[in-house]
Amino acid sequence: MADNNKQTGTGTGTAVRDKILIEEPRQYKVIFHNDDFTTMEFVTHVLQQVFSKPADVAVALMMKVHREGQAVVGVYSYDVAMTKTSLATAMARQEGFPLNITCEPD
Repeated sequence: MADNNKQTGTGTGTAVRDKILIEEPRQYKVIFHNDDFTTMEFVTHVLQQVFSKPADVAVALMMKVHREGQAVVGVYSYDVAMTKTSLATAMARQEGFPLNITCEPD
């Protein structure tokens, strides 16, 4: 004789949910370093063109690099920081300037 009292799919089981932790991507500082050859005008130009800084901010950052030896010009995700650094460095080399730009974790 078949057992007609079997219960299947009653929904009485316990649901288990895994927590997914999502972290913000690590940020990187882009740092301009002073040298004796790259002109102030060129640094200001790069800050405006590559880093989208308004003229007054670009001049203030350029002066900070000049007076203090270096300045953080922006904080970005890794890909953006590396792209901007590569583009600015290529522009400097094309113009014959040894502008040194580094990236480091924030």
